[in-house]
Amino acid sequence: MADKILIVDDEKEIADLVALYLENENFTVFKFYTAAEALSCIQKETLDLAILDIMLPGTSGLQICRRIREKYRYPIIMLTAKGEETDKITGLALGADDYITKPFLPLELVARVKAQLRRYKRYNTANEEKQEDVLTCGGLVLNIRTHECTLNEKLLLLTPTEFSILRILCQQKGKVVSSEELFHQIWGSEYFNKRNNTITVHIRHLREKMGDSFEEPKYIKTVWGCGYKIEV
Repeated sequence: MADKILIVDDEKEIADLVALYLENENFTVFKFYTAAEALSCIQKETLDLAILDIMLPGTSGLQICRRIREKYRYPIIMLTAKGEETDKITGLALGADDYITKPFLPLELVARVKAQLRRYKRYNTANEEKQEDVLTCGGLVLNIRTHECTLNEKLLLLTPTEFSILRILCQQKGKVVSSEELFHQIWGSEYFNKRNNTITVHIRHLREKMGDSFEEPKYIKTVWGCGYKIEV
């Protein structure tokens, strides 16, 4: 069965072009130019990924992202204009998994869609190969099969990307993992650059959800110039 992709962009030419490229890759596409139509689709359809333009008239893409995360865990990619750094960070804070800046190459967006779907399905399948079903680190417990995370027996509501970061750090408990390595494992190596702060933002949100402080972290520790590690 084809994966179902939601596209919301009030720029008709962009929405039509992205839809065409995704349909050529055999995805089922739900394309809308308004937030109202998209929100209706979200309630009716079982989706696998959403592509949301931030700058929509009326209800913004950020608001749609928030609505999706109230109920669903599938990946969200935000479309942003150049210079909208605050919007990018806000989108990640609301639960988006990735963003791409306009103008962009349609093939790059398709590649990111495929990378997000591979990651999401890999860590939401019941048939994990050569991988522990449960990872523990002190009071932190990650269930790979159910994609649930608890800290001191309290459930943490994590996005797929946040869960993936914790999983990688727990699997390499006590070892330093660089931002570049985290990025490569989650999104694929071809799009990393040193100015990308996506990992930094996700780490900050993880610490907030875990009640971990930046100055004296109990779990996720920053090793300056190297990366991050998690240890008891």
